[in-house]
Amino acid sequence: MGSRFFLALFLVLLVLGKEVQGTQEDDLGSPALLDTVQESLLSYWITAKAAAKDLYQKTYPTSMDEKLRDMYSKSSAAVSTYAGIFTDQLLTLLKGE
Repeated sequence: MGSRFFLALFLVLLVLGKEVQGTQEDDLGSPALLDTVQESLLSYWITAKAAAKDLYQKTYPTSMDEKLRDMYSKSSAAVSTYAGIFTDQLLTLLKGE
């Protein structure tokens, strides 16, 4: 929900920026206030996103990743074993031997 809110806010600011640029035809030399705000918000967003990604990569436990891989390999081996047993039982039942 938070990312949708920021996306909607960004789009609203972008539209407002285009409207302000369209109405300020007499002062073309100076950047509009909304453009400055948009640029600063975008730079803050990019910086925060990069910091969050860096923090996640630093704190992500590699032992958890290894445990998940081990759990997946063991469970997939068990499922394939029991699927093979079930298939054999089903074929034996259908053949009637």
